[in-house]
Amino acid sequence: MWFVFAILSAVFAAFTSILAKIGIEGVNSNLATAIRTVVVVIMSWGMVFLTNTQSGITEISKKSWIFLILSGLATGASWLCYYRALQIGEASKVVPVDKLSVVITLLLAFLLLHEQFTVKSLIGCILIGAGTLFMVI
Repeated sequence: MWFVFAILSAVFAAFTSILAKIGIEGVNSNLATAIRTVVVVIMSWGMVFLTNTQSGITEISKKSWIFLILSGLATGASWLCYYRALQIGEASKVVPVDKLSVVITLLLAFLLLHEQFTVKSLIGCILIGAGTLFMVI
């Protein structure tokens, strides 16, 4: 089931880029990011209440709070940079560079989470990196 959600995530991310590129024209990139963020917040909390999981907030550990907040800050920084890049660059070039996050994530997962980094992972990273370079040249 994780694969279905991952594919849906990729499809929605693709629409995000195209819709944002159209919508950001003539709008300050920081303002556009803030508007997007408000929509995401409303949608996320809507899902929490729709699934009746709001009571779980009291069960979140201090460690989880810290890392969720740090993750939120990283997301915010990523979105601010992404929207600015999208505003001044071509979506067909900005998006592949943004997807280098896959390579960076694999490296960080190896270094920080001690996940396996296999020959297959290395080849994948090289191919993604080469593909990104090929697409933006």
